[in-house]
Amino acid sequence: MHSMSITTPQITWGNLTSEQISYYDREGYLILPHLLNKEDMARVIASMSAKVNQIAHDLFAHGLVASKYEDSPFEWRLAQLFAGLTDAHFLKYGRSWRDRLPGYFDLMSNPKILDAVESLIGGEIFANPVYNTRPKVPHVAAGAVPWHQDKSYWPDANSNPVITVWIPLVDANLENGCLHIWPRTHRKRVLSYHRETHTGTGYTETDAQHLKNVRVVPLPLEAGGAILFNDRCLHMSTPNNTRTVRWSVDLRYQPTDQDPMPQHGIGFLARSRRYPERMATLEDWLAYLPEHEAR
Repeated sequence: MHSMSITTPQITWGNLTSEQISYYDREGYLILPHLLNKEDMARVIASMSAKVNQIAHDLFAHGLVASKYEDSPFEWRLAQLFAGLTDAHFLKYGRSWRDRLPGYFDLMSNPKILDAVESLIGGEIFANPVYNTRPKVPHVAAGAVPWHQDKSYWPDANSNPVITVWIPLVDANLENGCLHIWPRTHRKRVLSYHRETHTGTGYTETDAQHLKNVRVVPLPLEAGGAILFNDRCLHMSTPNNTRTVRWSVDLRYQPTDQDPMPQHGIGFLARSRRYPERMATLEDWLAYLPEHEAR
């Protein structure tokens, strides 16, 4: 594997500058504004819209909504569907989505994302099986995510580093619940945590004794930007107090010599400088094959 120290001033692969790499190493996160354009996001939004369409048909069939809002824009439709419903109605479809639809593979294998990740971990990149779509619906309790480390969701996995790439598909701001991060917490061990109970989601929440003197940094970001952070970096997000949906995705990547976490799903070989012929295709991913050679 072509690996590099994130403190090395020379970049062998990838597109981040040495200053960006140093910032990530020091703070535990990095913001990349305008990483993706509308074309980059179009196919994953189409896949999400297909899921919303299924939900609309299901709600309508059960008499829970009077309209499917088929002509509503992407950022409005899910909010309109759940406007008169409860948290339980929303959570029936999951607090986050991990559908195996073509648009997700298209996004996870986007060269712009992989180039940035490659700057941090080298050119042998495995797309972690834990990826999520986050439709933060107005006034639904599941939209607020408490302080946590992503690592708390896979404490059984022997993987480090795992890099989260968080991407808003609509503008994320203080009103609709942007990401908040606690810088320089990525060097901590996995802190003790519990499953929160007030939203019905079972989100992991860092125990209160670790949340003293918190340094909160809100990270509003326009659609198509990205925030890269270490899976030990403490972060959270606030409720959506607007009338539209705050859509985001969180993708994860790690070096290929780390634990692929099969207990959490099937990831795939997203990039390999050494063995490019093994990189998974869309067909491989849809067939739950981690590498092309596996066929």
